Amino acid sequence: MSGINRTSIREFFLLGFNHFPSLTPFLFTLFLIVYILTMVGNVLVVILISISHRLKTPMYLFLRNLSICEVLSTTDIVPKMLQVLLQGGSTISFTDCMTQLYMFAAAGIAECLLLTSMSYDRYLAICKPLHYSSIMNFKQHLYLVIFSWLYGLVLPAITISFIYSFDFCGSNALDHFFCDLAPILELSCSDTSTVEFEVFAQTIPVFIFTFIYIVGTYFNIFLAIMRIPSETGRQKAFSTCSSHLTVVCTYYSTMIILYVTPNRRQSITVNKMLSLLYSVVTPLLNPVIYSLRNQEIRKSLSSLFKRKV
Repeated sequence: MSGINRTSIREFFLLGFNHFPSLTPFLFTLFLIVYILTMVGNVLVVILISISHRLKTPMYLFLRNLSICEVLSTTDIVPKMLQVLLQGGSTISFTDCMTQLYMFAAAGIAECLLLTSMSYDRYLAICKPLHYSSIMNFKQHLYLVIFSWLYGLVLPAITISFIYSFDFCGSNALDHFFCDLAPILELSCSDTSTVEFEVFAQTIPVFIFTFIYIVGTYFNIFLAIMRIPSETGRQKAFSTCSSHLTVVCTYYSTMIILYVTPNRRQSITVNKMLSLLYSVVTPLLNPVIYSLRNQEIRKSLSSLFKRKV
């Protein structure tokens, strides 16, 4: 499983969690349960928002696209990760590896932009309620969604095109549970500074600027909430904002640490743990925090079950 260059390396070998062999049964069971819950929760959100007339508002339509991102990224990573756990390591072809990296990056970028659009939607709803309907109409929502997906689909293709031109020498063992960027670059004997700079340049507008924008919009939202005379209204608004910011901070902090800071300075174990956080844990939080705690979602879910019964 070694080669001289990329043309002779037809596959990589994912080592997975080989440092913790005694935990393999526990980790496999845990990740399988989390995967099932994540898929059920996010698919249920997509179905509810698609069929319920009361959920045809920009906020819930953004949520639907966010859940689609979670389904794509989780399905892209977890099934192969479970195979790696079960077999104590697994091979993956070079093409499949690049496809996995592309799909994961595309869903991640789209999710960042959708989270930003959601914060903008909440800013308009709370800080400019009289102008909300005229600004955040269906056309504006559609533009933001299309831009998020197009941006997410185009940017990773640039990175993948660079990687296809690299030579890979020595071992083809990836010390990870999926084809992430950092371990792939570690195996290349080419000069990877170009793609590292390109990824860093992408990261500034996609992750840093959007994170700053979200923090800024929620700062204004908090100021507007403090002016709400009703204590019950303030508590409800604060609860919604804190839940959103919890997921945003978890998602953005791990992505910034992994892709903004120099990758080679991180230990492999830390890289895996952070990757688990945003590829396995965060997708499960989406339906729980964003949706299933929402009163309108619960009403639509109850109505759906009543019709089925």
